[in-house]
Amino acid sequence: MKRERSYSRVTREALVLLGRMIRIGRLERGLTAQDLADRAGISRTTLSNIEKGAAGPEVGIVFEVAALAGVPLFGQDAGSLQMHNAHLAEKLALLPKSVRHKAREVDDDF
Repeated sequence: MKRERSYSRVTREALVLLGRMIRIGRLERGLTAQDLADRAGISRTTLSNIEKGAAGPEVGIVFEVAALAGVPLFGQDAGSLQMHNAHLAEKLALLPKSVRHKAREVDDDF
């Protein structure tokens, strides 16, 4: 049996916000739901779920639909995305590769 995943209120609100932004972008571009779904290579039902803020669709599909609808993600253009990616890559290079909890010292002093 598939386990139902629960999401925080902030996550649910962000999904609804993004879905509404996608719908507005689609309508402003004069695209029908079927037009956008066809361009994204998804079903009309999947697009409907994205626009309603459902958590089920894959994040890559949601980002693709957002880009097709003209919704800016993380900046206005591809150059901005590349700049942010380069900055974050530099930051990640300075951070540890992984986080490990320190082993507890054994308290064997009886």
